[in-house]
Parts: sequence; C-alpha cells; structure tokens
Amino acid sequence: MSKQLHIRDVTLRDGQQSRFATRMTGAQIQRVLPIFRDAGFYALEVWGGAVPDAAMRFLGEDPWERLETIRAAVGKDVRLTALSRGRNLFGYSPYPEAPIEGFCRQSVQGGINIMRIFDALNDTANMESTVRYVRENGGLADCAVCYTVDPRWSLRDRLGFVMKGRRQPRRVFTEDYFAAKARTLEAMGADIVTIKDMAGLIDPVTAYRLIRRLKAELSVPVNLHTHCTPGYGLASVAAAVAAGVDIVDTAVWSFAGGPAAPAVELVLLLAERMGVETTVNRSMLADLDKELREIRRELAQFDGGDIPPAFPDPTGAALPAGITNLLDQAAAAALKGDFSRLLKTTRELERVSGFPAPDEAVRRAQIPGGMYSNMSAQLESLKLGHLFDRVLQRVPRVRWDAGCVPLVTPTSQIVGVQAVNCLINESRGESAYARTSSQFVNLVKGGYGRTPVPIQAEFRRLICGFPEERPFRPEEYSPPENPLLTELGGLRLADSEKERLLLELFPTVARDFLYQRREKEFAAGRRGVQPPAQDPPDIWERLAEYAG
Repeated sequence: MSKQLHIRDVTLRDGQQSRFATRMTGAQIQRVLPIFRDAGFYALEVWGGAVPDAAMRFLGEDPWERLETIRAAVGKDVRLTALSRGRNLFGYSPYPEAPIEGFCRQSVQGGINIMRIFDALNDTANMESTVRYVRENGGLADCAVCYTVDPRWSLRDRLGFVMKGRRQPRRVFTEDYFAAKARTLEAMGADIVTIKDMAGLIDPVTAYRLIRRLKAELSVPVNLHTHCTPGYGLASVAAAVAAGVDIVDTAVWSFAGGPAAPAVELVLLLAERMGVETTVNRSMLADLDKELREIRRELAQFDGGDIPPAFPDPTGAALPAGITNLLDQAAAAALKGDFSRLLKTTRELERVSGFPAPDEAVRRAQIPGGMYSNMSAQLESLKLGHLFDRVLQRVPRVRWDAGCVPLVTPTSQIVGVQAVNCLINESRGESAYARTSSQFVNLVKGGYGRTPVPIQAEFRRLICGFPEERPFRPEEYSPPENPLLTELGGLRLADSEKERLLLELFPTVARDFLYQRREKEFAAGRRGVQPPAQDPPDIWERLAEYAG
C-alpha cells in the first residue's frame, strides 16, 4: 500500500449532536478519552457546534473547562478540532472583530489544534477573520465549503415561470462553483479545505468527480464530511477515497449511521481493500464502541433511534462471509467507478449491519433532516400538519427569493420557518410574505453576508422596506451588558475573558449559567469589589481598534 487516508473522528461532537442533541456529560466523555488517545485517529472533533451551548444549557458545565479537561486527558500529541461558523461563531448574528479574535485565541490556547470554519452562505469574506486569528495563534485553519444542491422545482413552479415569460432559474451549485470557492479559501490561507455536506446530499458520482478535481487544483489536503441520512454517506466516502481524498470524517459504530457520519469500522475495511493505508488501531475499536454503547444507553431519553448491533470484528479477521463479500464488492465497485453498484452494495452492507434505512422523504425533499423535522413539528404544533407537502413545495421558492442560500445552520432554519409562514399567511388570505421573521429580514437585508445569487431589489424592498443591500456594520454593534451583581456582594456577572466570551456568544444561556456560578461563589463567601470610577479596558473596548 502506498496511499494513505487520514480519519477524523467526529463521535464526541458531530456524532452526539446528530444522534441525541449533544447531551454527553464531561464525565461520560472522560470515560472514553483514554481509548481515543491511543486509537491512532488523525484528529478528534470534540468542541464547537452545539457543544458550548448544550454544555451550559442542559448540563451546567463550563465549555472552556470541558475543552481543557479533554486536552489534559489526551495529552499534547493528539490533534483536537472544533467547528465555528466564521463571523457568526455559534449564533445567528454576525460579530465584530474583538469577540472573533478572543474566541479564536482562547480556543487554540485551550487545546484546539484545527478549527473548521464555514459560512452558511459560502461567503468567504465572513471566514477571513477567523482564518487569520486561528493561524496567528498557532492553529490550523480547516476551511469548509458547504455542499448543497440546486432547488428542485415542482411542475407548478416550472409552469409559473413559463406563464410569466421567465426562464427557469439557472444552475448555481455546479462543480465549478465548489472548485472556485475552494481555490479562494486556499488563497486566503486555508491549511485544509473541506467539502462539508451537512445534509448528506452528495452522491458517490459527484463525490468522486469533485474530490478528484480539488486534488488536481489544490495544494492543501482535501477533506470530505458527510452524513448518512439519505443513504449516500458510506458510498460517497468510498468514492472519495477512490478519488484520492486526504481526510474523511467518521464516527464510531454505535454513534454512526442514520443522521450521523459513516461508521469508521466500515470505512477502514473498505480502505484496506482499496489499497489505502490508515493509522487507526482497529484492535481498539471494539473496546471503544463498547463504552460508547453503554453511554448511549444512558442517554436513551434523548435518543430517537435504535443502537445497531455490535460490529462482529473491527479488525476484519473474523467477519461473517456475508459482510466480507459485501465489503469486497463495494471496494471493487469504487475502484472501477461503478458507482451505481457501489451505492447498492453499501446500502445493503449498512442494512445487514443494523443501521437505519435511507430517509427517502429527506432525499426527495433535498433538505437537511433537522430542517425537515423542525418544519413538521412547527406545523403540527399549529394543527396545520396537512400543509406539510405544500410547505416542502414552497421551500425552493423561498430559498431562491432569499438568494439561493445553502441549507445549513442558521439558513436552513430561517428558510424553513419562512416557508411555513408563507403557507400560514396564504391560508389566512394574506400575501405569502405578509409576516416574516427578524432573521429572514436580516438575511434578505444582507446582514449575514452575500448570498450565492443576488437578491432582487424589489423583493428586498418588499421584505425590508428598502431596495439596497445593507451588510453588517461592526460600528453599530452593541456588546452585551456585564453588570455588577449588587445582590451578590458586587460580583461581576462575567469576571474573566472566557466568561465574557460565553456571555457574548450565548447571551441568554450564559447569563443564567454565570449567575448560578456567582450565586454559589457568593454563598461560599466570595465578595466583589466596589467598581472603580472607570472600569479597566477589556475585550469589548478593543472593538473600535479591530473595527477600524
């Protein structure tokens, strides 16, 4: 074997977020870190995404302390990665330079080696600051291009275009589009470029062609991140391996499949059959999965899926003949470029392994599973479930009106909510956009950045009251209040830079979390000090410096 494939494990961040709403406690994570430390993964994704919010909101844990304890447990030689939404960091709103700089610096100092950076609009300008600050502090910038597909127009929509004398909207998300974004990110300073397929929509043919092109045009490593919801995940990873991808993202068996990433056990065995080396110690995977399986049982109240039966033998030495034959067939199909056979075989492989069947509804709708379930739940709560099919038909039009945005957090939620609103408005005899969310207005206004397709001036006037684009302006930003708590002896709500960053990124959740922390300190006898005539400069007072 001469080729090598790096495996990034996403079990402890994306895996638990996809499977059970990021409910793993710090203590549960500590139970598996000794095994992860010695398992030979290229990197472990452990932080960012929903982790900081969920740690405070549901578990009463400090996200910074979680990161530091993970770093201490795995030692300095294991790469840790986190996920950031560029200028949005973790929220729906864009931030000025000061909190972005502070967040990046504290993340790298706290133990993050690689920061995966993406923007929901694929507006690379929104990623530039994070790339710079991560690299200035010694971290690697893993820059992601969000993968998505063009809207699928209904027959009614196509007839509407004809009747109005318009052409059907042009294709946007072509191979050229993704390659151009990747080249821009490399020029910006990306150390890694990732195709980030949050909805699992990249099929094996597209995965092979796109990865092969990026390998030819880029000099930095190329990473593929995808999910298994519509049934493409494992086949597309195998196709990417055949195309020469450098890194793929996987999850350990009991946290894999369905809405999560492909199982590392199957990816390793396929890579071996394709003549590709990996560094993962397969003999440790059974012990790792055993502990994770028990943790998943402990989290059953948050888990909406079934745990697949344990994999017979991650080393591959004593596999049942049926699984061995399917692995052989899938690897041969990937190497020959027979992607139809590859997809059929990998789906059968996952079926006999006990993973969920492909979600055909999500595949047909071509939207992320979370967006699909959120829209359904919103309609059911309003006793309007009978409108769901019509909402799905409305999504392409809302998405196109709003600049044909990729459907990833937060734009997937914004578009989904507005599609529901459109149908509700029309059911009341009102115009489709009679009521809009503040987030939808901000998106159309330009507050989130530049959309892939320019928004029509008249539509912006309809939604915002003015035709011109109005992007985010740092000088109009107001940092959150950080009061002295006189009722708690004059303690400051957030009394360190890390706490102030939590307050900034998660105003409501962090306010409650930090107040409870101050209450405990006050009860233990801690007192604050009388405020000076003028507070000393802190991170927020550097705002003007960075904005200028």
